[in-house]
Amino acid sequence: MATTTPNQPAIVQVATPGPIKRILLIVLIALLAAAAAGAGVWFFMSKRIAAPTTAPTAPAPSAVPVFFPLEPMTVNLQSDDGQQHYLRIGLTLKLNDQRTQDHLTEHMPEIRSRVLLALSNKHPDELAPLDGKRALAQELKTLIEQPTEPGGQPARVQDVLFTEFVVQ
Repeated sequence: MATTTPNQPAIVQVATPGPIKRILLIVLIALLAAAAAGAGVWFFMSKRIAAPTTAPTAPAPSAVPVFFPLEPMTVNLQSDDGQQHYLRIGLTLKLNDQRTQDHLTEHMPEIRSRVLLALSNKHPDELAPLDGKRALAQELKTLIEQPTEPGGQPARVQDVLFTEFVVQ
């Protein structure tokens, strides 16, 4: 007698990826991640580089001012109480450029005369408060800026700075 084996169910093998397919899949994912990272870096870096060129340019830094010290001056002040009052003052002018300093140096006797006349007309009470000193600085600036020649250009003084100020 012949023996027959009963039908055994056939074993179906599921196709599992081989080691090569796994490696290819990992490499593909790594390449996609690297491409995404590179695109992100390029996107953000191009914005940073382009930003300064599209932004308005910053103004050029202004020139360094020229400080022009004047010799100290001593003047008699006006007095209502019969006492002698003196003002000893040291001034430094803040100018825009060397050319202005050269112009003022050439006309220094006239400028000193203007300043001395203006100072000798002051009362000690006017000069004591801070506002009085600020008003005096503005007045001296106006006097110094006045043209020294008929039809001449006014000198440009940025500021009058006190380096010495003694009222006695």
